[in-house]
Amino acid sequence: MHELSLKKSDLVESAIDSISKNIAKVFSALIFCLDELGVWLALKAAQSFSCFDSDLCTEADSIPWGKLDVFGEKIVKHFSLDTFHAFSTYIPSGSDWSIGNDVKANMDTGLLTSKVVCLIDSLLEYRYIKDIRCIVFVERIVTAIVLHSLLEELLPKYCSWKSKYIAGSNSQLQSQTRKNQNEIVQEFRKGMVNVIVATSILEEGLDVQSCNLVIRFDPSATVCSFIQSRGRARMKHSDYILMVKSEDCATLSRLEKYLASGDIMRKASLRHASLPCSPLQTDLDDEKFYRVESTEATVTLSSSVSLIFFYCSRLPSDCYFKPAPRWDQKTCTLYLPKSCPLQNIVLQGNINAKILKQTACLEACKQLHEIGALTDNLVPDIVVEEADAEASGNEPYIDEQPCYFSPELVGRWPKDSDMKMKYHCYLIELKQSFVYDIPVNDIVLVMKNELGSEVGSTHFDLDIDRGSLTVNFKYVGVIYLRPDQVLLCRRFQITLLRVLIDRNLNKLKECLDGELLGDETDYLLLPATGKHQRPLIIDWLCVTSVLFSCEKFCEYHLNCYLPKGCARSLQTKDGPVCICLLQNSLVCTPHNGNVYCITGILGMNANSCLTLRDGRIMTYKKYFEERHGIKLCFDHESLVNGRPIFQVQNYLQRCRKQKEKGLSKLSVELPPELCSIVMSPIPVSIFYSFSFVPSILHRLESLLIAVTLKRMLLDHGLQNNVIPVSKVLEAITTKNCQEIFHLESLETFGDSFLKYAASQQLFKTYKNQHEGVLSVKKEKLISNAALCKFGCDRKLPGFIRNESFNPKKWIIPGDRSGTYSLSEELLFNTRKIYIKETRKVKRKCVADVVEALVGALLCTGGETAALLFMDWLGIKVDFHITPYERHFQVHAEKLLNRLEFLGDAVLDYIITEHFYYKYPGLSPELLTDMRSASVNNDCYARSAVKCGLHKHILHASHELHKHIAETVYNFGKLSSESMFGWESETTFPKVLGDVIESLAGAILVDSRFDKEVVFRSIRPLLEPLVTPETVKPHPKKELKELCQKEHYIMNKPIKSRNNGLTSITIEVEAKGLLFKYTATARDKETATKVACKKVLESMKVSVLHGKS
Repeated sequence: MHELSLKKSDLVESAIDSISKNIAKVFSALIFCLDELGVWLALKAAQSFSCFDSDLCTEADSIPWGKLDVFGEKIVKHFSLDTFHAFSTYIPSGSDWSIGNDVKANMDTGLLTSKVVCLIDSLLEYRYIKDIRCIVFVERIVTAIVLHSLLEELLPKYCSWKSKYIAGSNSQLQSQTRKNQNEIVQEFRKGMVNVIVATSILEEGLDVQSCNLVIRFDPSATVCSFIQSRGRARMKHSDYILMVKSEDCATLSRLEKYLASGDIMRKASLRHASLPCSPLQTDLDDEKFYRVESTEATVTLSSSVSLIFFYCSRLPSDCYFKPAPRWDQKTCTLYLPKSCPLQNIVLQGNINAKILKQTACLEACKQLHEIGALTDNLVPDIVVEEADAEASGNEPYIDEQPCYFSPELVGRWPKDSDMKMKYHCYLIELKQSFVYDIPVNDIVLVMKNELGSEVGSTHFDLDIDRGSLTVNFKYVGVIYLRPDQVLLCRRFQITLLRVLIDRNLNKLKECLDGELLGDETDYLLLPATGKHQRPLIIDWLCVTSVLFSCEKFCEYHLNCYLPKGCARSLQTKDGPVCICLLQNSLVCTPHNGNVYCITGILGMNANSCLTLRDGRIMTYKKYFEERHGIKLCFDHESLVNGRPIFQVQNYLQRCRKQKEKGLSKLSVELPPELCSIVMSPIPVSIFYSFSFVPSILHRLESLLIAVTLKRMLLDHGLQNNVIPVSKVLEAITTKNCQEIFHLESLETFGDSFLKYAASQQLFKTYKNQHEGVLSVKKEKLISNAALCKFGCDRKLPGFIRNESFNPKKWIIPGDRSGTYSLSEELLFNTRKIYIKETRKVKRKCVADVVEALVGALLCTGGETAALLFMDWLGIKVDFHITPYERHFQVHAEKLLNRLEFLGDAVLDYIITEHFYYKYPGLSPELLTDMRSASVNNDCYARSAVKCGLHKHILHASHELHKHIAETVYNFGKLSSESMFGWESETTFPKVLGDVIESLAGAILVDSRFDKEVVFRSIRPLLEPLVTPETVKPHPKKELKELCQKEHYIMNKPIKSRNNGLTSITIEVEAKGLLFKYTATARDKETATKVACKKVLESMKVSVLHGKS
């Protein structure tokens, strides 16, 4: 029936012949399974060939159909599906039935053969061994696949063993990647897999010391195979089981000879171990061959054909075209795919046709090696490149990385010195944009080192609950301080800041009693005088408040204005104090461990009434006795007004919505006799102003780290001071810091430039390499793993800011409590830096920072600065013009995919560059969305159809013709806005987008790599370009962000594949409702996009608009 439908189709004869051959192969494999394994395993084989069951036909197990296009694959799969249905009629129905429930009955009904049952029985004899490692060797790939399916269903009924299969990749019916096979072997080593069903691919090289059972399901064809498979059982006292049909005397006799020959070989090896080896005899002299002298790799006439087929199979392909060589016997010509760097091979002669074909293939192998398409080991270059790329991507990375601290903030005070030291003073001016009952005071930053013009005049805003606070740095000159003055200043700032951060005195003594002078954070933060008191800049009276003593209270007085009926002094915990000093002080109340700023004297005493929260009324005296067990002795003295200490927060945080906690009552009434003065006189405005200091200094520390990095870059070639420190800081600040700026925009810009720079360099350097090799080389050069390695080699991780600022962890200058330590390090033996701690930095984070630094240099210093930085990293590229003489051609085997490779990169870069400069205030999120919406195959494909370029594509694929026609029809339904949106619910053939990319690549080459010419030429095709007003996020991204924001549950997508189409089901649980949609398309990406879009639409109606 299927062959008849083929003959009636409009396919060319060669296509019909190819499809018929593949149907015959499938038929042969199914008959083999039916005869040798049973109906149930034949059913599983048909199921696998038809991709009927999505679980069985995962991406790793999908079936490549050689030269077939999509239409041909569909015919073969339909044949397999019909066979599956035929076999299904012999399988018992019912939910209770499953294979292996009654193995003997399964054998009697023909579902399993006696050979399979024997394997099951043999395996189950070992089921009580916990750490079994078993390899079952089979001859055919299809046997490995279906036996694995059987064991997957059967083993869980008897034990906890896991099974996998490994089959070779030389069959058109089934293949596994080398990566898949290596992963399975590693799982076998670790005990995650207990049984492997394998073809001869595992007979050599596998060394698993714990392998204790080998079963030969199919007998070995040679003595070599016999010995090698037997050698896989590496564990001592392991077992080797040979399965032979009882009536098969010939096989039994052969295996007995193999066993005997093994003993003979072992004895002969021992006997001749000391004898020198004689030269290896080969039969290469009997046929032509080509040998690489350096490696002695050899290809012969007989092996050259398979090598050429293998080489062509690794050339770029898509679902419509599978590259393969073609031999024309009439013209004696070997036709190679156009993506192959070789021209066709033409031979003449009267020799045998088979020898002539082999000779052409051998000549092709020779020429491919000479131009580098085959390596010195005579394997396709892309195979080696992929292996190298995989190896480099798997290099170990230690995510525990240092966190650098600026040397400008670190110093060492010379011991036993009475000399005055020179300090630079910076006034930190604070200006509040809100009304509050407590004003802010300016602060003085005193440093040994001068900050420099960029940092020393910096300004920024803090996000305060009540509004914004503007911070402005201003250099005000030099001051000389004695050691005792420095000690006083340090004692002041440690006391003040420790109290603000901890809101108690628990750690204060520990911080003050340590050795204060030494290698440490060495700068001072002091209160500034009022503007009317200048030019004196430091408020020394406030600084000396840390030396307060009750014994000397009479020596210091402020404005002693006394409320009516109040005494001049009040009794405190430590003695009598003048009220002028008490009402401008920091006190601690030992009975509860709290600290307060005293802001005034109240006209009430301990006998006054207090209204409690529960409505009860009692005197203060009674309250303290009942609540704290304290009897007040000075009940007639005035109470004081105590304000809880201010809470230090992260005021750099973007969109900060926190409110101060624990300040539900702004003040409390305190009996003076319970108060112990810590600092006096000091106004409450100083505490309020210094509560912002950790955030201000954290920004300063970050800027100084950026300065160090900038200087390091200038030391290594970037001589022009082109990049502002603010851009460097932006490039090393990740989104996790939650500040008003982060690296995402620069990363997006730098990523596009890196991609373009690497692509054009590879395009010019490797003129004979196809797109596949170039893509792998590019990945190896600028992948996240590669960029991370480049960054680590240049010690960039220590500069990265990847955590939101935590004031609790901020280092108070002069604090020698031992809570932190600074270790010195030299950057490239030139610049000193300090390490304050280690933290985890992910590999991708380092790569993102490298990309952002490229973007920062690109937008401030141009391409030259970016290239110099890349060169310093180790990415060697240049923009020198290299003549290029190849011409632009069209799709399928006529396509010059190198131009696609180049065009893809240049389009990404010029479009991203256009958005970056045209919309300078664009948020990073918006820039990323605009780039995503503009730089993708769908956008290019729509542009190609709009301009009619699809009419000029030459191809020979029936399926591609149908797909393009379908796309053109659906395109007419889209609005003009859909040119840059995600509205399309159809899959665009990649070839349509390839046309735009190829045009861009061709124009770039013809214009001598002038990107402006490319943009001017391609832009009309892409119009209208997306704008910030018209851009829409990708539905998948929008749905994910909505679920994260609203804490909805988004279940894992459910994927299935049937008849060449992919179905994706998206489920979201929101406010008690389940939103679910299944979309089907030609590819997973389109199906996911449509499903997410539909779920979003229904959610917006039902949840966001409050409708049921």
